[in-house]
Amino acid sequence: MEFGPHLILASLEGAVIAAVLAMTAMGLSIVFGIMRVVNVAHGEFFMLGAVIAWWVAHLLGGHPAVGFIAALVFAPILVGVIAAVADRLVLQRIDYDPDRTIVGTIGLLYIIQQVTLMTFGPEARPVEAPFNQRLAIPWFEFGENGFEIYWPWGLSITSYKLFIIVAAIAILTALWVLMTKTKIGLIMRATQQDSEMARAFGVPVKRVYAWVFGLGAGLAAMGAVLVVPVQQAHYLMGHDPLLLSFIVVIIGGLGSLPGTVIAAILIGMSDGIISVFFSPTLAKILATLLVAMVLVFRPQGLMGKIRS
Repeated sequence: MEFGPHLILASLEGAVIAAVLAMTAMGLSIVFGIMRVVNVAHGEFFMLGAVIAWWVAHLLGGHPAVGFIAALVFAPILVGVIAAVADRLVLQRIDYDPDRTIVGTIGLLYIIQQVTLMTFGPEARPVEAPFNQRLAIPWFEFGENGFEIYWPWGLSITSYKLFIIVAAIAILTALWVLMTKTKIGLIMRATQQDSEMARAFGVPVKRVYAWVFGLGAGLAAMGAVLVVPVQQAHYLMGHDPLLLSFIVVIIGGLGSLPGTVIAAILIGMSDGIISVFFSPTLAKILATLLVAMVLVFRPQGLMGKIRS
């Protein structure tokens, strides 16, 4: 098989990884950027979204598209509400102290994980994709008659994976509109800039924090709903998304949303390409080395700002 078609396949797989990673890391970045909270339980909110998606699809039955659409709407909302309640019950009571919030979110991590284990069980369970046609990947070659197109045997990608990329772009675009063009986004940005001044102007800062924490968890859950037809729902599936999200946020710059997207594309594409041509382990090693280099040469990240 030629190198070119394989590179296209690896790039598409990397784009799928980058799409889900961008959504998951964006939730983590928003929470840190506005609340200055390092949410160690972020991966468990991702896992919870996948598990709820399985429950919804299992309960509704019928055509897979019905359960998937219901899960795509219901799971992020439910996970967001759970996160907002956790913010009220845990983070607000410790006044968002940086050290205690880390311990508090670690506690949330184990609570969510163990409750899921007791209710969902230890088995990995699949969710059927709403559509899953295989699409041949074309390749172009310059021959005697000019450019010719052909389809390498056996090289294809599913239509659902392409849908993940398109859906992630649409969701991230909607998030950008929310953050930059709406009153809610203005309040969130004002709270991020100076929470004390925002409180003086009548902004309910604690309510905004609960909303932001729920939004971050909801984004992670939405990414999980998109990816669970490709993977499987499992109570331990939150570890890798949490690690990769931290890597993306550190490289992109803590609290920088454009930096988060750029870093997610960088890590996702490199992970997909390296995993196809070499091994997934090597991809993780290179991502870790990249984090180390960023911390040494540019501690604020690619697009982060140095805080005084």
